[in-house]
Amino acid sequence: MKNEKLTTDEFDALEQIARGIKTERVSACVARNSKRLSGLKLVSYARDGRLSITDKAQQVLFVRRCIQGLRAVATDPLSVLAPDIAYFLGKKAHIVARSPDAGYDITEKGRESLADMDLQGH
Repeated sequence: MKNEKLTTDEFDALEQIARGIKTERVSACVARNSKRLSGLKLVSYARDGRLSITDKAQQVLFVRRCIQGLRAVATDPLSVLAPDIAYFLGKKAHIVARSPDAGYDITEKGRESLADMDLQGH
């Protein structure tokens, strides 16, 4: 997905599909975006017509959550991160945990990554 930027609306549609569509009719957001998301191989249609996200979409959503988490820590070191996000950002040396329940500090590598993302418009 190097040059395929998703809009906020498209991300919202992916997240709705990931949570599971409980009714026969999809939301307007999903209806608006499903064709493009399918073309990008982020969603697929089952034989019964139900939508689901692909492995690629799961990865895209995870990366988005990591970026949001890194930005949150940069803004507020006491931000609460999901365990998988905190683990990943820590393993990649973007954040370091303070003492238990005291939040995180963003590392120089984390700051550089944010600056790079800002330059690229992410």
